[in-house]
This record gives sequence, structure tokens and C-alpha cells, in this order.
Amino acid sequence: MRSLEAECWIDRESGECEFKDARLGDRFRKLLTQIGSAMGQSIPLVCQDWANTKAAYRFFSNDRVSETDILAGHFQSTLDRAAGGDGLVLVLHDTTEFSYQRQKSEAIGITKSVNSGRDKAACLRSHTICGILMHSSLAVTVEGVPLGLAAVKFWTRKKFKGTGRLKR
Repeated sequence: MRSLEAECWIDRESGECEFKDARLGDRFRKLLTQIGSAMGQSIPLVCQDWANTKAAYRFFSNDRVSETDILAGHFQSTLDRAAGGDGLVLVLHDTTEFSYQRQKSEAIGITKSVNSGRDKAACLRSHTICGILMHSSLAVTVEGVPLGLAAVKFWTRKKFKGTGRLKR
């Protein structure tokens, strides 16, 4: 019964997703099943073998797959849940920073530059944090029941302009 519930959930959350190729839609459903079976685990762990892991990474790096394609079904499901309720729906916003260690910031992007203290000559040092920024909008009922994401945007900075410039 539990797998039937999971399949119904996957159908609801991916129903409005339109990929450029039906095989991409099939792969997405398979990934949702795998990730849903071991929530919070890494892709290699949920995929269980090298072939499925490689297929997952190929899916996510495919030029014909965008975040819009992946999230369209969930956004529609969130809208349906919000419209199906009786009361008010709150949309909560937050920006999250995902930081990664990289030798070259160009590989992923920049989130910010931070003060690293002073060097031996008492000059201020700073270093660049590499990563991705995500602004999300979560729809919840007044009672706090999450309905899903209403919007999400990912971005990086190509170059950090610095806070000194902003103060002027």
C-alpha cells in the first residue's frame, strides 16, 4: 500500500511536468521514486549502483532539462492544494546560501566576500565564498501546514562588488 501512495504522490507532483523528451519524464519519475525511498540521502546511495547514479547525474546535467521543467508539477500541485483549502494561505520567503569549497570561483559562482582577519602587516584580508543562492517561497496554512513551494529562484554572482561600494 505504501508504494501505491508513493506512486500517487509522484503522479500528483510530476503531472504538470513537460520534458522535451518522454524518456526524460520517465527518468524524472524514477529519480523521484529513488530519492523518495531514502529521503535526505546522497544520489549515489539512493541510486544504489553506478549505472543509476550516472543516469541521475546525466539527467541533472542535461541541457534539455531545466529547473522550470523539474519544478512545474510541484508548483501546480502547491497551487491546487492552496486553492482546495478554506482559509488563508501564507507565503513565507527566505534566501538560503549553499557554500562549496572550490579552487576557482568561476566553477560555481560567488555568494559573498567575507573578512578573514588581519595579516602580519595588520592589513584586512578577505576571501570569497563560492556557492549558490536560493530564494524560495513556501506556501503554508495559517495553522502552519506546509502546502509546498510557490516559487524558487537560484542564482550566483559572477563578481562580488563589495560592501564598501554599497556604503557610498
